[in-house]
Amino acid sequence: METEEVEETPLVSLNHVSFVCRSVTQSVRFYEEVLGFVSIKRPSSFNFHGAWLFNYGIGIHLLQCNSEEGMPKKKAVINPKGEHISFQCSNMQALKRKLERQGVEYVTAVVEEDSVQVRQLFFHDPDGHMIEICNCEDLPVLPLSSCPIKLKLPSPPPPPAADPPSLIASTISFNADEESPNARCAVKAEAVILENLFADMMPISF
Repeated sequence: METEEVEETPLVSLNHVSFVCRSVTQSVRFYEEVLGFVSIKRPSSFNFHGAWLFNYGIGIHLLQCNSEEGMPKKKAVINPKGEHISFQCSNMQALKRKLERQGVEYVTAVVEEDSVQVRQLFFHDPDGHMIEICNCEDLPVLPLSSCPIKLKLPSPPPPPAADPPSLIASTISFNADEESPNARCAVKAEAVILENLFADMMPISF
């Protein structure tokens, strides 16, 4: 039987994000002075007003908008659940002090996962586009396939005679010393797989 190879998506990294703005000059000043971006040359063939900035491996492209239609409200409430771009930060307190010196209004939030605590700052640029600053690198990136959803499994029927050896218990005990989030997630995955397998095998009579 032939197996069809799945071609990987040949993407490398995020290149830039693009924003329309009421004043390119004002927005450039904000991204340079508040977030530390640097203005760079943009293609001379462009026949519209805008600016390119770059830092931290990502570009910010600004486009002059001459109409209020489609622009976010300038004084909208800061809603962390809204659309935003996010930057990782190595010193949240220093960034908070900088925002306060610049008179930038912000809100804070904390996300907790196991023993990991992620701190977040949310604020708007001059045009109302929301920006997040966080220490999200502390949160492990775990594919959902390796960390299954905790679903309550149906109770298996009672064993015919004696209980079979507990494969699940021995598996968890074997990995009990692993303290990393990845290891704990792998243990949960093994446990769920084995419980499902055991439940499927129970009705079979030998």
